[in-house]
Amino acid sequence: MNSTLSKFAFLLSLLTLVGCGNTRGLILTPVENIDTTPLKITGLTTKEKKNWGHLDLVSDTIPGMSVDKAYSDIIKNKKGKKVIVAVLDSGMDLSHEDLDDVLWTNKGEKPGNNKDDDGNGYVDDIHGYNFLGESYNEQLEFVRMLRLNIGDPTTLAKAKTKLDKEYQEALQNKRRYGQILQAVKDADAAVKKQLGKDSYTKKEVATMETTDEGMLRNKAVLAQMFDIKDTISEVIEELGSGLKHFTGQINYNLNKDFNGRKIVGDHPYNWNDTNYGNGNPNNRVKDESHGTHVAGIIAAERNNGKGANGVANNVAIMSIRAVPNGDEYDKDIALGIRYAVDNGAKVINGSFGKSFSPNAQWVYDALKYAAEKEVLFVHAAGNDGANLDDSSNPNFPNDQVNNGAEFSDNVITVGALDPKYGSALLASYSNYGKINVDVFAPGTDIYSTYPNNEYEYSPGTSMAAPAVAGVAALLFSQYPSLTASQVKKVILQSGLPIKAKVVLGGNTAKNATLQSISVSGKIVNAYNALIMASKVASGTLQL
Repeated sequence: MNSTLSKFAFLLSLLTLVGCGNTRGLILTPVENIDTTPLKITGLTTKEKKNWGHLDLVSDTIPGMSVDKAYSDIIKNKKGKKVIVAVLDSGMDLSHEDLDDVLWTNKGEKPGNNKDDDGNGYVDDIHGYNFLGESYNEQLEFVRMLRLNIGDPTTLAKAKTKLDKEYQEALQNKRRYGQILQAVKDADAAVKKQLGKDSYTKKEVATMETTDEGMLRNKAVLAQMFDIKDTISEVIEELGSGLKHFTGQINYNLNKDFNGRKIVGDHPYNWNDTNYGNGNPNNRVKDESHGTHVAGIIAAERNNGKGANGVANNVAIMSIRAVPNGDEYDKDIALGIRYAVDNGAKVINGSFGKSFSPNAQWVYDALKYAAEKEVLFVHAAGNDGANLDDSSNPNFPNDQVNNGAEFSDNVITVGALDPKYGSALLASYSNYGKINVDVFAPGTDIYSTYPNNEYEYSPGTSMAAPAVAGVAALLFSQYPSLTASQVKKVILQSGLPIKAKVVLGGNTAKNATLQSISVSGKIVNAYNALIMASKVASGTLQL
């Protein structure tokens, strides 16, 4: 490069840094402000419920990621560089009104001609790829291992014990949910008839006068249900979803005789069998909503007057359909990671996990490959309310083996938060671990996109991970010179350090500080991350 071009290149780099958000004069959230934040004693408003993950702990007393503050004080109208984020998940509703304008499009591929136009090894992959073919329902991995006799005798014995236990629990839960659902439906119908109305309030049920024993039982049933939801129709819907879940577990996930993969046509435990799947990663049924919800958390179109706002403002979502209704296959995940890397993704979100992984090395090698290409992988910690550092609670994939040293520095594992600052901050379902969980982010009842232009609340570390993936995308967008390792370090080090002890696994007898149950001891903060990233990108801060 000659000297004139060098001067232009240097000037361009300076303009890029200035144009990506001048953080001069801005400071990281003072720790003393966090420590003195009062507990919020009032419930969240409807507006806060839909956006709590974007709010600020100090100003709103809600433990969000300060996303709104980051936009108002730092990003403002600056778009930055477009970043491709791969959603390695179930299928996505590619025509959703809040996602259709943020989809990644493979410009080298011509749609519908059944050819691999760009020579990347995948046919008609316009918006991503589908490694599941037309399958959706699947077994859990340990059930597949038993069906196929994969693994050593000790592992198979553990799998059998687990299957026997979980199958009986699913049967009991199905029976219980069915009985409760029928009781609520019967009570609902009886009260409607008694009142002569199609709907009623909690107060109307409480003030109903009756001496009939059956009606008194109906009143008692509905009184309990009103403590769960605001309306009985919501209760019936919730119970119906639970019944459907446990029925699915019995019929598919825990059914040793079921084989959901046979319609795909590949050998899922043969790494060399890669000629399968298709270029259509769209969701197959409405219930296949997970990928759509995750994508919206990352990148739902901002400020368009519809639904929800994604965390990142200049993102192209690459849809990779690889997670069925059951456990994902190691081959699909490994190939999905490699597909994302080879086709330009900077961030990959993995809101999935399992406790058995017979071909974990395939995924480890893919994560190392992503690290070599400076691609960040953000992973959900899991929803068992368990300590992942305990060898009896594994969660695959991860970035180390047997609690050893990390084999790559491009993986962030995320636990989930409730919108309750104080001892109830950690979601009761969220896994944790000083070695295995890096950081925490909003995860409970997150409002986001659902198939067919709908929006729903959903909880889980599956929702916390894409929140962090969105922050990572913001950092890559505003400061494109950062490496994957730097972005990881910025997110972990810039978070808010919460000193108070939190309840673990919903058990009030067990509590600990975030410092003792995660690598960072912090909750993710987009505002702080952008300030720190600015300093790292300019060379004034070394991580």
